[in-house]
Amino acid sequence: MSTDQPNRSFRSLLRQVLHLRESPRRTALAFALGVFIAFSPAYGLHTVMVVLCTWLFGLNFLALMAGAFVNNPWTVVPILGATYWTGALLMGRTDVPSFDWDDLSFAAVYQQILPYAIPFALGGFVLSIVGALLAYPAAYFFISKHRRRSGPVAVEPLPPSERVG
Repeated sequence: MSTDQPNRSFRSLLRQVLHLRESPRRTALAFALGVFIAFSPAYGLHTVMVVLCTWLFGLNFLALMAGAFVNNPWTVVPILGATYWTGALLMGRTDVPSFDWDDLSFAAVYQQILPYAIPFALGGFVLSIVGALLAYPAAYFFISKHRRRSGPVAVEPLPPSERVG
């Protein structure tokens, strides 16, 4: 076994993990699903949803995660605002959310947030769909353009495991 073999094996493994042989449509679909997750109102579960979609559908983990990272520390406040605003607009609500900072007990916070949960969930669902519908063609265009420019990638099969059994 040459010293080049472990290097080639690692490159081959990396290419397979990145799904570089999959179609631009499939990679764009993974990215768009990630964007859907990014706008989902299920905060705290985004990474779990990415892992679940990777496992269930065999989609590209990095493309899914890149789409989900549309929602990040720099964009979370605008996304939260847009999510509530969209839901409130669709429900015909004009009230501005308020919060009483005097009582921060769990029950008080729950009672204050509850009236805004339905507009928030509705807005999150609508923005998830809109975001995914916009993300798919954009991702497909850029992935296809990149692949045309860089040419096809040859992926070597993984070497057989040295363990038996």
